[in-house]
Amino acid sequence: MDIIAILSVAIATSTPLVFACIGETITERSGVINLSAEGTILLSAMTGFAVAKTTEGLGTIPSLLLGFVSAALVGAVVALVVAFGALSLRQSQVAIGFVLALLCADLSSFLGNPYVRIPGPTVPSFKLPLLQDIPVVGRLLFQSDWLVYASFALIILVWVYFYRTRPGLMLRAMGEQPAAAFARGTNVILMRYCYTLLGGALMGIAGAAFSLDFKAGWSHRHTAGYGWIALAIVIFGSWNPLRVALSCYLFGILQSLASQAQNAIPVPTQVITVAPFALMILFLVLTSSEWLERLLKQLPPSLSRAAAQTIHSTPPAALGQAFEQD
Repeated sequence: MDIIAILSVAIATSTPLVFACIGETITERSGVINLSAEGTILLSAMTGFAVAKTTEGLGTIPSLLLGFVSAALVGAVVALVVAFGALSLRQSQVAIGFVLALLCADLSSFLGNPYVRIPGPTVPSFKLPLLQDIPVVGRLLFQSDWLVYASFALIILVWVYFYRTRPGLMLRAMGEQPAAAFARGTNVILMRYCYTLLGGALMGIAGAAFSLDFKAGWSHRHTAGYGWIALAIVIFGSWNPLRVALSCYLFGILQSLASQAQNAIPVPTQVITVAPFALMILFLVLTSSEWLERLLKQLPPSLSRAAAQTIHSTPPAALGQAFEQD
């Protein structure tokens, strides 16, 4: 078993999830819950593929760019509906997101019917000169495509923005204590709109990444399940961009191992396919259980505190709560 090959495949297949999860992390850190991820990713995947296929005559690169831009716009529009209902109308964020998830999923099947199982443009691979020759690391990280490299840059930029800039501090403050952020001069409602739209656009890019790269093409329920797993990964990653990204790669490794196991374990294919989803949810349940709390208490105090900080997922204090500016 080639470990480097498994890890490189895991990184590549995790890239769409990285975009989706980082987008949801930005949104939730600002205090807004966008549960439309499942529908947003599906509708964006369909739109990105349809636009890229329709404009294929312009050339591969222009058609792909148009596909990703259109997918990002779809994600932003869906997020705008969530933001308007949650921030302006002050309705339940959970209810709005859930309804939009169902609506967008059905729309993707209805509107995408003409594009089912037909070939279309895909993101070309690009090996970075010099970097690809670095032992182990080069093969692992620098023999992919531009989308993978963009995901690496996104992780770094968002982490630096969150923890090394004043606007990032205000973003986190809006999710923890919006009244304090407002008192410091931040227009909480406006900025929550902005961050929700940005998060939605990244989810849209994730959808296009599925249909134009990872799972090239379009079919009904093409990315079914990945929106829900993205929401779980954000929780599992404790709303920290770096931990969220690592959780995405963990999920990718589970998928890669499951694919390898299909040839070695005599069980139905469906079991292997859903195993990564089940294991990720199991990890999430275990890290939130009272049993784990009791186990941590048996450890030395210093080790117990360090383990608790690493494992526990504490959501932003004002997540999902309406805020009224005077």
